[in-house]
Formats: sequence, structure tokens, C-alpha cells
Amino acid sequence: MSAAFTFTRIGYVYVPTTNIEESIEWYTNNLSFKLMNKCQDRGSYLAVLHHPHKNSIALLLIETEDKQALEISRNGNSFPIMAINCPDIEYTHRYLKSQRVDVEELHTLGAGEARYFYFRDNQGNLLEAAWSIWDPKDEIKEDFMGQTIK
Repeated sequence: MSAAFTFTRIGYVYVPTTNIEESIEWYTNNLSFKLMNKCQDRGSYLAVLHHPHKNSIALLLIETEDKQALEISRNGNSFPIMAINCPDIEYTHRYLKSQRVDVEELHTLGAGEARYFYFRDNQGNLLEAAWSIWDPKDEIKEDFMGQTIK
């Protein structure tokens, strides 16, 4: 007997940008995303970016004239719009700092079961880098190193 599901997984995340080309460059250079497609949609550009892991969700950069960085307010404090898993969070923290990305301090939860830090993209959107002992193991996509679409 097979289970019927209304939804199977989160398909993609939308992130706003006022400059699609700069944001594509930022996400591909700093976070290892790959541009899969860029097209016009409903009056502005959108860019579909994939990450190297086989089962990761897509990131869609949505170009807009409305300058409004995204973050969630959690009990009066800034909270990120999404978390991106890192297999080596210390390396990721050092790397982003070396790239002059706006990076906050590295935090540890519990007895070391999870670690995270917040950082901002080129448009000021608040993101989280995260690692935990519960992160699923994943494979790298075979064709990920291929040509990107411009």
C-alpha cells in the first residue's frame, strides 16, 4: 500500500534582489550555487539557482524595484529567512569572512549537537549557515560542474 501525500517537499525559496546580475554573481561565488536558468517572468527577471547536493531545493532570485531586505522578527530579534546546511561550518565561517561577507559569530547549541551563524547576502537578506548531527547525508549531482546558463 502506498501513502498519498498532498506535497512531497519544499520546491524552492524566493529571495528578492534589486540587481539580478550582482545577486547571481554573489550566490555563485560565495555559496556555490549554480545558475540553471534566467528568464523574464511577470515583468522582471528571475534566476533559478541550484546547489550541488542531489536533494537540495532551488533558490529563485526575484528581481524587484522594491528594496526590502528579508528577515523575520522573532521576539524582537532578527531571524533568518532560510538556513543552508554546511558539512564543515568552521570552514564556511572562515571562508565567508575572508570574502568580506557580513558574518556574525559562530554559535553552538546544546552539547555541540548543532552550530550556526547568521550572515547577509549582497542585498541584506538575513541567512543562516547551519550544521547539526541530524543533517541528512546527501550526494553531489553528477552534472553540477557543467556549463551555466547566462
